[in-house]
Parts: sequence; C-alpha cells; structure tokens
Amino acid sequence: MKIKEYIPILNWLPNYNATLLKGDLVAGLTVGVMLIPQGMAYAMLAGMPPIYGLYASMIPLVLYAIFGTSRQLAVGPVAMISLLIAAGVGAITSDANTFISLAILLALMVGVLQFLMGVFRLGFLVNFLSHPVIAGFTSAAALIIGFSQLKHLLGINIPRSNHIHEIIGNAFTNINTVNVQTLIIGLVAIALILLVKKVKLPIPGPLLAVVFGIGAVYGLGWYDEGVKIVGEVPKGLPAFGIPSLDFESIKTLIPIALTISFISFMESIAVAKAIQARHKNYKIVPNQELIALGIANIGGAFFQAFPTTGGFSRTAVNDQSGARTGMASIISAALIALTLLFLTPLFYYLPKAILASVIMVAVFGLIDFKEAKHLWKTDRGDFCMMLATFLGTLILGIEEGIVIGVILSLALIIFRTTQPHTAVLGRIPGKPYYKNVKRFEQLEVRDEILIFRFDARLYFANVSYFKETLEEEILNKGKKLKLVILDANSMNGMDSSGVHALEEVIEFCEERKIEFNMVSVKGPIRDIFHRAKLSNKLGEDKFFVRIQHAVDTFDDKPVSDFKSYALQTNEEEE
Repeated sequence: MKIKEYIPILNWLPNYNATLLKGDLVAGLTVGVMLIPQGMAYAMLAGMPPIYGLYASMIPLVLYAIFGTSRQLAVGPVAMISLLIAAGVGAITSDANTFISLAILLALMVGVLQFLMGVFRLGFLVNFLSHPVIAGFTSAAALIIGFSQLKHLLGINIPRSNHIHEIIGNAFTNINTVNVQTLIIGLVAIALILLVKKVKLPIPGPLLAVVFGIGAVYGLGWYDEGVKIVGEVPKGLPAFGIPSLDFESIKTLIPIALTISFISFMESIAVAKAIQARHKNYKIVPNQELIALGIANIGGAFFQAFPTTGGFSRTAVNDQSGARTGMASIISAALIALTLLFLTPLFYYLPKAILASVIMVAVFGLIDFKEAKHLWKTDRGDFCMMLATFLGTLILGIEEGIVIGVILSLALIIFRTTQPHTAVLGRIPGKPYYKNVKRFEQLEVRDEILIFRFDARLYFANVSYFKETLEEEILNKGKKLKLVILDANSMNGMDSSGVHALEEVIEFCEERKIEFNMVSVKGPIRDIFHRAKLSNKLGEDKFFVRIQHAVDTFDDKPVSDFKSYALQTNEEEE
C-alpha cells in the first residue's frame, strides 16, 4: 500500500486491460501529433532550436506517467515556462551553445527544487500567490509571448525583449521590411487553427497548419523568397548526458529556477484538479505531484530537455480524446520517438511563421477577460491586484511581474490577517440568536451589553487591531455599559501575544467596572487558557457555551448547566 503512494502507476497498471488501452491509444496518438508542432514552437519560444522541443516531449512524459497522480495530465513544453526560460537564460548569455547548456541545467535545478518541495511537503507554498495575481500575471505574459512572435509572423528582425512596448516599437520601426509571403502563411495558419477549434474537427489544428505551411513553402518555392524555415532537424533520439554543473551558473539561475518551479507547479496542479473533478476513480496528491514533476524534469535534463510541466490545452485534448490512464502519455512519447527516428526530414521546409502562429493562438487564449469582469463586479480590491500585476508584468517584464505578484499576494495576506473582520452583535427579536448589527435590521441592541465577535486567530500580528477595535466599541457604548461578551466562535487559535492582549482588555473592563464574559471558546483556546491560568484570573463563571446563556446570567434568569462544556480542556491539572 505504501509503495503505491510513491509510485502511483502501480494503482492502475496491474489492472490494465484492452478497454483502457482503446481510449489511451486514441488520446496518446492525438496528443502526440499535437505535441510535435507545439514542442517545436515552444522550443523556438524558449530561444532554442526546435528539435529540443521534441526532446522535452519524451522522457518527462514517461516519468510523469509513472510517478504522477493525475491520469490525464499531459506533461511537456508549455508557452509560459518557455518564455520564462527565454527571459531568464537570455539575460545571462546570448551565445547559442551556452544558452542550450544553461536551459538544460535549469531543467535539472527545477526538478531538484520541485522534488525537494514534494519530499518536505511544501506544496502549500503556492497558496501565497492569489488567483487574481496569477490571472494578471498570466494575461500579461500571454500578451508578451504573443507579441514576441511578431518577428516570425512578419519575417522581420526584432531584438529579443520582454517589454511589450519595446517589441511593438521595434516592429513599427521595421514595418517596411515585412516579408509578405511570411505574413500570408502566418495569418492563414492562425485562421486555420481557429477554424478547426471552432468547428471541433478531430484533427489538431496545429498539425493542419504544419502541413499547410510545408506545402505552401515547398510547393510555391517561397523558401527562395525570404520565408524563414526550420531547416535541418537532427535525426535520432536525444543522447544521454550529464548537465554542465557550473557553480556560478547555478547561483545565477536560482531565481529563475525558483520562479519556474512555482509557476509550473501551479499551472500543472490547476489543470490536474480541474480534470480530476470529472473522474472519481483517483485523487490528486499535491506533494506527490511535485515529486513527479521534479523527477520528470530531472530525468529530462539527462536527455537534453528544458523545463516542462502539465499543459492546459494538451491535457484537455488528452481527456476529451478518451485518456483513462498515464499510458496515453507513454504512447505520446513513443510517437515522438518515432518522429525523431524517422520523420525529422519532413520538417525541413516548415516555416517559422507556422510555429509562431501555433504559439500566438495558444497564448492569447490565456488572457483572462472573464476573470477581470468577474472581479470588477465582485471584489474591486482583487481586481486592483490583478490590474497591478498585469500592468507591472506588461511594463517592467516577466520576472519583475512575478516579484510584484508575490509582494502583492503577501501584502494581501498580511493585511487580511492583521485587520480581520469583526462584528457587534444584536439579538433577533424573540429568538436566542445573534447577528451582525451592520448586516441585519431590527435587531435588539441593549445599551448595557456589548456583544463583540472577532473572526480570526488572535496572534501577534492582529492583537493591536483587536484591542483598539474592542476598546473603541466599549468607549462608544458609554457609561451605561455593564457587560462585554466576547464571542470566540470564530477564533481558532491564540498565541502568547493574544493571551496578553486579552488580559489587557479584561483589565481595561475591570477599571471601568464592566463585567467581561467569553462564549463559544474552542478546545485549543481553552487549553491555552488553562496553561496560562487565564480561566482562574477571569473566573470560571465567566465562560459560557452560548451568548444567550451569558445574557440570561446577567439578567438573573435561570440557565441550564453547560459549564462543563464551556471549560473542558485536554490539559492535566498541574
């Protein structure tokens, strides 16, 4: 049982049958065919020769199928990671051979980082990037990726840049050098891919675009008209080799390796969970997903692959085509291997404009207009975070955009934990229930009683806010106030700073001859009170199970005996 947790293929492989193979075979071949043009396109986007996209579409797929918990996730090169590679490695070197060497080393570093994160169960760290931030970053990055392909779509020379204004500016500067044949090929390919997607043909649009592009260039002789083609594609499987382990290079690549590790895991886990929701026969285990992606990248690095992860579009196609297990990915990898062995000469006349069109259609679909509209209607604060990340990435660049996103996410966490929601409660007429006076009308509020609810863990970061807010409410009540009831139903924990703050609030009330009660105190907090002797200081008769019990006691009305439930702890008496 234990080994199956670490090698999930053992959960489905022993019971594999012809019925499963039928769906996996169709899906595997479909995704494999889709991967050929996509892999080459994303390698070009990453700043590497197209053949490396096919290398990255083999070993990582097989390794993920063995160690991954998703049975439909299609691992391989993706646009976002390819752009991050281009941005990160491109900032270090412009030499082609050094670039390739560093990209392969980057795959190893990303793999090791993800593997260690999985082993030490650090998958929760991705929660520090909020969804609005991710949506803003992804949308801006998609625009940068798309516009970065203008040089291939237009057939002009544009210097490499991660700033969209520079790309557009250079494109306008060189607009008079546009190669018309290249532009025609690119636009027709984009239209073809979109048409196939719209009418939902069973043949992948990128593959049809590849066939069209090769046919147009070769048949019309446009390769002599300045249309840039892929040219010679090396034949054969990737050779085994140990990545160049240079300490200075590793130190320089650490920031981009960390970035890719987080972004690739988030992209992968998001699509894996979305697909798994439609399949009830297995569960996604985030930390095992990190281990699987780590092993896939480590193994890929020894066979000349750049960093890979689970892709949205291919995973959707894999699922829709009938994939039932990881065998579909193994079949896709086998098809890539056959392509490398026998079919690479067919890609000699493939125009780079075709690969650019594949990238542009894929990434422009990542621009999240729906999320922007949704946030504008539901949460303007989150909308501003999304917009700030979007503009920061668009204006400053990819890596800077990620930093902005992380800072904004952490700032949001800090703000929401240091200033949590609080409420003054009033009684529903004729009922023993209490609600927020700001949200409900016609509640009974008594001048001599303040009922205050604090909706968060009470700890060092929010104790000042707790004290200031509660003391302000006490002072606002004036001299008629005789009883303060703290509803602790939403307080799930408390540290030593929280205990001291509570003691200070109790003293604040005692100085003004105001009684202080607590209700709905949860077990972990009761244990803390017991250790801190706070129950004795306040008095055991000041703890109640419900608000109404405290109110009735104040009014000298009979109350059922719930004290044992209000004070019970798991702590032994000292």
